[in-house]
Amino acid sequence: MHTALCGHATGTLKEYVDAAHSQNIELITFTCHVPLEPDRLFGGRGIRMTLKQLPDYRERVENARQYGEKLGVKVLCGIEGEIFPHPEAMASMKKTIEEQQFDFVLGSLHHQLNGYRDWLDEMKLIDDGDVIRTYFKGLINGVRSGVYDSIAHPDVIRIYGTVEPFPAEAYQAEIEEFLDVLKEEDHCMEVNTSGLIKGVYEVHPAPVVLDWAAARGIKLTMGSDAHAPSQVGQHFDAVREMLRQKGFKSLYYFENRERKETPL
Repeated sequence: MHTALCGHATGTLKEYVDAAHSQNIELITFTCHVPLEPDRLFGGRGIRMTLKQLPDYRERVENARQYGEKLGVKVLCGIEGEIFPHPEAMASMKKTIEEQQFDFVLGSLHHQLNGYRDWLDEMKLIDDGDVIRTYFKGLINGVRSGVYDSIAHPDVIRIYGTVEPFPAEAYQAEIEEFLDVLKEEDHCMEVNTSGLIKGVYEVHPAPVVLDWAAARGIKLTMGSDAHAPSQVGQHFDAVREMLRQKGFKSLYYFENRERKETPL
C-alpha cells in the first residue's frame, strides 16, 4: 500500500487501516516508493518521496500502527525499492534501506519510468523482444542482489506501453528462467491484485505464470498495491481461491525482514 507522500496516492493512513479492518484483514504493510535521485531518471515528486520526507513517512506509519492496534490490525513499515541499471543510485538506495530497517522490501522494475526508457534507447534496445528479455534479466539481477524480499508485479512489462501487450506464453522461456532463479535463491514473488483493474486486466503475474510458479513451489507474498483506501484488499477473495486451485497452500509476509508463513 502507498501513501500520499508518493504524489500519486490518496487518503490518510488511518483510512487504509479502517479499510483493512472493515474486511477483516489482520495485517497490512505500507510500501511507499523509495526516495531516489536524480529526478530525471526516477520520476521526482509525482512518483516518490524525498529523503527528507522519510522521517515523516516513518512517523505516519507508526501512528497508523498505534491506531491499528486498537482495531486489531497489525501495521508494518516497508518500502518499494527499484531495480534499475544505475549502479550508483542502487548503491545509495541499498544504504538507505539498510539504515531504515524496514519490515519488508519489495523490488520493482518500473519500465515506464522515463529514465529506464532512455536507458533502453542508449543501449539500442528497440525491438519488443529485446526489451522484454532485458526486463526479465533485470528481475533476475534483482533477485540475486540480496536487496529485496519479494519481486513486485513481475510481469508489469505487459502494460504501460513500453512494449505491445503480449501473452505470457510468448516469453515462457524468459519467465521460467526468472522463476528458476527465484527457486534457486529461495526468494519470494508478489501476487499483485491491482493488475485486475488495469492494463490487460489480469492479476500480476498472469495466471499461467502462477501455474509455472506452483510447479516449482515458489513462495508468494500478496498485495493490493492500493493507492487509495477503496483499493485495500481488492480482489483478495477471488485471487486466494485461484491460488488454492493452483495448489498453493501458504502465503508469506515479512516482519523485521524475517519471512513468516501464513496458510491460505
